[in-house]
Amino acid sequence: MFQQLFAEMNKMLQEIATDYPTSEGTRRDDLLCKYNMLHRLSDEVMDEWLAFAEKLSHFREHAEFPPQPDEEIPQQEAPELAMDSFVRGQGYYKLLMYRKCIDQFKEVIAQHPDSLAARLYLAMAYLQEGDGETAWGHLDHMLALIRENKLKAMIYNALGCIRASQERFNEARELFSLSLLHDPALPEPNVNLEVCRRRGGKLQFGNQLVSLL
Repeated sequence: MFQQLFAEMNKMLQEIATDYPTSEGTRRDDLLCKYNMLHRLSDEVMDEWLAFAEKLSHFREHAEFPPQPDEEIPQQEAPELAMDSFVRGQGYYKLLMYRKCIDQFKEVIAQHPDSLAARLYLAMAYLQEGDGETAWGHLDHMLALIRENKLKAMIYNALGCIRASQERFNEARELFSLSLLHDPALPEPNVNLEVCRRRGGKLQFGNQLVSLL
């Protein structure tokens, strides 16, 4: 249900972004009307979603869930996940409101500077805003905290993509090689090494990393 709603919203926003700069007269008025409608709808969805998420978070904090049969007892949840700013930041990211997302997750890392989840949201939001250097800082901070080779490989690949997008291809190749060293089965670094070799092409950040959000 929600996937369909956001798909339609994104489709309409893309139409507005494509046509508005060159539109005139009634077409321009129509696009502006659609934009205002999307803005109202996104605010309404966000308000309702945040209210529900905060109630859910409050319940989770005070409820005791027994372990399911044949399942391991889960580890204690990271405390920052229950923060209102974390919940709001997630919502803003899903609604593509990246500047507001960044503001919320800055509050999270002010209290939990080693939160991998918050750092990843910040890195991806900054990348969406075109700020590769700030995204680099958050991804680099994550590397010192990560023990799993597969996740390290994904972070090195993302760092390589930042350097390659800046045409710093020698540094990018080193980072893609480090990615493969940690996980030889990861497909994206090999594609990105070829982009570096050709000095052109589409870089692949990795769907697996994005799927963690």
